[in-house]
Amino acid sequence: MIDIGRINTLTALRQTSVGFFLGDLTDRKSQDFSNDILLPDKYVPDTLSVDDDIDVFVYTDSEDRPIATTLTPAIQRNEFAALQVVSVTSAGAFLDWGLEKDLLVPHREQAWPMEVGNWYVVFMYLDETTNRLVGSSKVNRFLDPDVDDLFVGEEVQLLAYELTDLGVNVIINNRYRGLVYANEIFRTVRPGDPLIGYIKHIRDDGRVDVSLQRAGFENVEPNARRILATLKAENGFLPLTDNTSPEAIYAALEMSKKTFKKAIGTLYRERKIVIEEKGIRLI
Repeated sequence: MIDIGRINTLTALRQTSVGFFLGDLTDRKSQDFSNDILLPDKYVPDTLSVDDDIDVFVYTDSEDRPIATTLTPAIQRNEFAALQVVSVTSAGAFLDWGLEKDLLVPHREQAWPMEVGNWYVVFMYLDETTNRLVGSSKVNRFLDPDVDDLFVGEEVQLLAYELTDLGVNVIINNRYRGLVYANEIFRTVRPGDPLIGYIKHIRDDGRVDVSLQRAGFENVEPNARRILATLKAENGFLPLTDNTSPEAIYAALEMSKKTFKKAIGTLYRERKIVIEEKGIRLI
């Protein structure tokens, strides 16, 4: 079955003047061509021939007809992503997701009115009434409350989507809701930022606390933890040493040179970093 809003592996059935028509041979029981999907010429690879399989994204065009493309969108059906608003009309906001036809977020699906140029975390789903792919920034209602698949200490993919008084609400593994507490964040995190995190605590009510540091980092003093977080974000290396200027240290870590030297001393003694000639490296 062809899956609208997802990447499909389809077979090139026939070539026409406007492109190739594709279909799913595993679901083809007759010579009915009504469900075949057009891959327009501009997306057809030079090497494609009849009977070849090809991976395409299937969505609906401006006339709500299923159509295929070899472009890869920034979001697929039943997923979350941060997208930018390119226009707002009476129908809603239109977001750039990497395809010719922008993604509509109807006014009723906006957690707050969207503005052109701003980025928002949205969930994309197939509206069964209109058979159209639409987005929603009311992400909480699409998150799974059953967190039985998660376990403490697990490394997870995160997408920050909301700043609160407690910290940052995040989407865990494109499915669950979690919270990173503000006093455990040692770098700037904005809605839409992808992050790596670790499950810290799963509460009886299903709420999940997430840390941006591995277990064991929590007992390191705050400035050392900030350096650890920055090291991780910079692929494990920072070009900072005792000879680095105070201005450069502050620009990188927002701390004084004296504080920096004390913090890396702590990390070195705890065998969390090595000090090299040109900087410090995470172990």
